[in-house]
Amino acid sequence: MGLPTIVIAGAGQAGYQTAASLRQEGYDGRIVLIGDEPGLPYQRPPLSKAYLLGKVQAGALRFRQAEWYEQNRVERVEARITAINRTAHSVTLADSRTLPYDHLVLALGARNRVPAVPGITLDGVFGIRTLADADALSLRLAEIKRVVVIGAGFIGLEFAAVAAARGIQVDVLEIGTRPMARALSEPMSAAFDAAHRGWGVRLHYGQALHSVLGEGGRATGVRTTRGELIAADLVVYGIGVVPNVELAIQAGLAVDNGVRVDALLQTEDPAISAIGDLVNFPSPWAAQPIRLESVQNAVDQARAVAARLAGQPATPYTALPWFWTDQGDMKLQIAGLSEGYDTTVLLGDTAARQFSVLCFRAGKLIAVESCNRPADHMAARKLLARHTDLAAAQVTEPGFDLKAFEAATRPQA
Repeated sequence: MGLPTIVIAGAGQAGYQTAASLRQEGYDGRIVLIGDEPGLPYQRPPLSKAYLLGKVQAGALRFRQAEWYEQNRVERVEARITAINRTAHSVTLADSRTLPYDHLVLALGARNRVPAVPGITLDGVFGIRTLADADALSLRLAEIKRVVVIGAGFIGLEFAAVAAARGIQVDVLEIGTRPMARALSEPMSAAFDAAHRGWGVRLHYGQALHSVLGEGGRATGVRTTRGELIAADLVVYGIGVVPNVELAIQAGLAVDNGVRVDALLQTEDPAISAIGDLVNFPSPWAAQPIRLESVQNAVDQARAVAARLAGQPATPYTALPWFWTDQGDMKLQIAGLSEGYDTTVLLGDTAARQFSVLCFRAGKLIAVESCNRPADHMAARKLLARHTDLAAAQVTEPGFDLKAFEAATRPQA
């Protein structure tokens, strides 16, 4: 009897990494990678940043060239999966083909949450999720003067910084009271608010999109929930994502803000695992099961599942979450999860845009946000991963250096 066939549903970061890691782990069975976008699998993070600025070309976004898939015997299928048959251990494609699996890895990712408002389907309204989205948006940027961005999260502000750098007037609508509030502490939010205002971005807090206004089928502006009218040649939304759980629901798998998995990233069906933006999983870094949207999480979960499927001892997924965003001349790197913090301590110089915010909860360090301080970020990842004790009072001592503290507390080999 030959080695099992592993079918990977989804060819984004998590899906590609699963295939690559299976081969790196020595798995020699059949691997089928199914994606519903044309072309070779590619990275998404640069789409709202370097790609729109023309600093990265489409070819450079690819994880691997076509030869790699051939050499590593990873079968690529460009098709949409329409059904999972758990009894028959097979998936059905939109063209009616059926592919059998011994183990199925769901890496279906998420899609943009689309504002449910009048005018959202007008020409000139965009989300940014795919290469096709970014290509269409890039063509418009060369000819517009004004853009309204809906949502002051990572994607919205990354695009706002790109547009402002190109001399476009940018207005950002945010229903909350500060930028990136779901992910950042108040001090770091304040720094990014100030930076965007310095780049000419106009930030409108406490109001959301009421409707997109148009003329001749094309967007001409927006009306906010406060009744304000803002003219625009383009409207770009980034109000979060929705996990692609429809196939899992159809297959009878448990879903709760994503596909529910256990600490091994397994669904209740022993023949199906799920990873990446799609899944709601237990984490030692969060009080409740959590769904994370990050490259780190997709990659680390893919590696964990690949190791298990390749025959390595099954171990719970416990990787430390970390994230990043590039906006203008500010590179923000986050280690840990700051939700529920009660104390913050600032290191460095906010005026020079080289600083870190350390977040504590009940006296315990839970996250470090670093702006243009990569050494702090790397030190923070190591400290948090090994649960090193660090008190807020220590950080406020004159001359405290996070990198030096990490080195001094590093376990001796």
